[in-house]
Amino acid sequence: MIDEKITYILDTNILLHEPFAFLSFQEHDVIVPMTVLEELDSIKDRSKDVSRDARVAIRALEDVLRDSTPEEVMAGVPLSNSNIESTTSGCLSIFNDYTLDQTIGKLSSNENDNRIINTALFIQGLRASQKVVLVTKDINMRLKAKGAGLNHVEDYRTDQLIDDIKFLTKGFHRFDGGFWGGVTQCDTNIIGRDTVHTLDKSMVPSAFINEYLIDDESEFAGRVVEVAAETMDVLDVGYDRLMGKHAWGIFPKNIYQGMAFDALLDPNIDLVILTGAAGCGKTLLALAASLEQVIEKGMYDKVIVTRSTPEIAESIGFLPGTEEEKMAPWLAAITDSLEVLHKQDENMTGSLSYIMEKANIQFKSVNFMRGRSIQNAIVLLDECQNLTASQLKTIITRCGEGTKLICSGNLAQIDSNYLTAVTSGLTYIVERFKDFEGSTTINLSGVVRSRLASFAEENL
Repeated sequence: MIDEKITYILDTNILLHEPFAFLSFQEHDVIVPMTVLEELDSIKDRSKDVSRDARVAIRALEDVLRDSTPEEVMAGVPLSNSNIESTTSGCLSIFNDYTLDQTIGKLSSNENDNRIINTALFIQGLRASQKVVLVTKDINMRLKAKGAGLNHVEDYRTDQLIDDIKFLTKGFHRFDGGFWGGVTQCDTNIIGRDTVHTLDKSMVPSAFINEYLIDDESEFAGRVVEVAAETMDVLDVGYDRLMGKHAWGIFPKNIYQGMAFDALLDPNIDLVILTGAAGCGKTLLALAASLEQVIEKGMYDKVIVTRSTPEIAESIGFLPGTEEEKMAPWLAAITDSLEVLHKQDENMTGSLSYIMEKANIQFKSVNFMRGRSIQNAIVLLDECQNLTASQLKTIITRCGEGTKLICSGNLAQIDSNYLTAVTSGLTYIVERFKDFEGSTTINLSGVVRSRLASFAEENL
């Protein structure tokens, strides 16, 4: 008979991804191999952003095990259980995998990953009546563990809000058969220059605030401004008016870009999340809207551009120059977009220098965003599909009064070894903020960069 209690063995990347992850397994047992502690120890003193997570994880483990004897640590120290429905409590233990004979496992003990897998195999044999699970975000390690004979290997899914990326909200609903044909009841009110329709929520049962309703046939465009139990209020934003939105000389090439401009230029929206394929215009639209609002309208004082890739934390210190100069290779997408916006100028180089100074554009590394309080600025966070949920939380909580945050990313271009489309921080914030009145998500369908890029996106 299989015991209902499960034993979870954690890989190092789980504690780096979420330092308090060992508290998330409710009434089940958690084992941390000694190799994991050694890897955390080697990471905590490095000049990387991830070193902070390693230190937090070590301190969190020490808080639980501080008053325990060596025998109790090896046997398992009870964890506090927040699940009031459960009468049992899980235990946290440290396993000295260096005491294992290599013949017990299936893999060479020369590599850290192999020692952790061998630990899981040993525990699996030791606790035959229990389900033993190795938890790791390393896809290759999951494959190796399966190949070595481990029955259960999983990703860490506590912070995963959806099971399939196809369920991720796009920020709009299309009505192919005609919008007004499906309307059974409508109360229309004119408030100043705005027209608001009160409709039956059954038209779009899953509607969230600030989502757009689009009908190409009747050329209707609306934005949900309030959601009640049975009704929803839809602001008529006008299909033609969306297509007429523009900033810094850039006009939308499709209705998706029109919706993006509407959100980007709305001072009441603090967070705009732009998703979509490469070449759909995410960076260009965000930059054009930022320049328009900083230079032309004077709504913000500066533009802060930041981006994180796995290489930045390791390599930025080895590049010469100031922080802006160090960041330049990774923020070429921004400078490329600036060149597009000013390619018709007589002296493009002079124009770029003038705009950089006039808009007070600052290139910052994500590593140095922690601890800051950013006031009255537009923050452009590019390529944020490579960030975890905790990293994005760090950046979002830096935004103070009068600051607008624009997050953009392509979930098909994740560089991290430990993130997938459903576990990316970009997916996480789209789901978390979908019913927040101060945010909007727009999925920019269609590649407008070139016919070559469009064909490659569809066929490669």
